[in-house]
Amino acid sequence: MTGILNLNKVSKTFGGIKAVTDVSFSVKEGEIVGLIGPNGAGKTTLVNLITGAHKLSSGSMSFMGKDITNYKPYMSAKTGLARTFQVVQPFPEMTVFENVLAGALFGSAGGTYREAAALTAKELEFVGLSEFSNTPASALTLPNRKKLELAKSLAMAPKMLFLDEVNAGLNSGEIEGALNLIRKISNRGITILIIEHLMKVLLNVAERVLVIHHGEMLAEGSAKDIIEDERVIEAYLGSKFAKRFGGSLR
Repeated sequence: MTGILNLNKVSKTFGGIKAVTDVSFSVKEGEIVGLIGPNGAGKTTLVNLITGAHKLSSGSMSFMGKDITNYKPYMSAKTGLARTFQVVQPFPEMTVFENVLAGALFGSAGGTYREAAALTAKELEFVGLSEFSNTPASALTLPNRKKLELAKSLAMAPKMLFLDEVNAGLNSGEIEGALNLIRKISNRGITILIIEHLMKVLLNVAERVLVIHHGEMLAEGSAKDIIEDERVIEAYLGSKFAKRFGGSLR
């Protein structure tokens, strides 16, 4: 399958450690794809490779028909790739508005300061942070820091957005709010790849789920098929518990 994003046998080693090995997949334009795997499976490393934070050891990647194999992060951003981070780290002394403005000025959106400021205001309203525009980022609660992270990424005018554990640390009500935001982002035509541990989240939003284990592609399919895949259950629970609790990833 050829899509907006295509990975062909992507690998990454750190010294003698194989973090990602021969991973290949495609993401269609407008799709919401989940990426799951046990802790240390290589999920974040894979996103780091796609967005240019790490250099590939081997393999190739393309985005919107362009070879992005050797792109640096700023080049990936200009091409239309944006991401959030698992550990949210805004510029603490800057205001919420200034944090998002940085994404608008230096991301793929570009343009004048006035255009960037207008885009910043638009994205803050979109995520529900307009009332905190002049608040220092350090004063935000965790749920609002997560929203700020989203606004910063959206201000880069991405064509594809990588969401890394956006629901981590949130309660059930906050997770539902985050899911609604993800759906609204998708409705804007932005392609989404979401790293997530909560299968109930992916059952709600993901059209397809990719599973990696020990840095290798383990399975691919609908969320419903994935939670019933014995290989996936064993990877999460171990063979002993997989036999006893088959299907319990729900």
